[in-house]
Amino acid sequence: MNKLLALIAVLALTGCATSEKTYLNNGEQGLTIDCSGEANSWATCYEKADDSCAGTGYRIVGTDGTPSTKESDKTLGVDVGNFKNRSVVVVCK
Repeated sequence: MNKLLALIAVLALTGCATSEKTYLNNGEQGLTIDCSGEANSWATCYEKADDSCAGTGYRIVGTDGTPSTKESDKTLGVDVGNFKNRSVVVVCK
């Protein structure tokens, strides 16, 4: 039972970014990448964008979410607290 609880805790803390296809107002196809949560960061969004675009590069169309925390506002070097919302819209090159 303890091993199961430990596994559930690890899965809850590990975040993953998700992406889905979207269409911009000009008809161009893009990707909306969601990397919300305490376990993710803006870097996770950009890594997912790079992976989703198969290394061809991407152009950031927009971002939405909680800004990055300043180092002075972190507790022991870690940003703890409220749930973080992060999403980015990209167009693959």
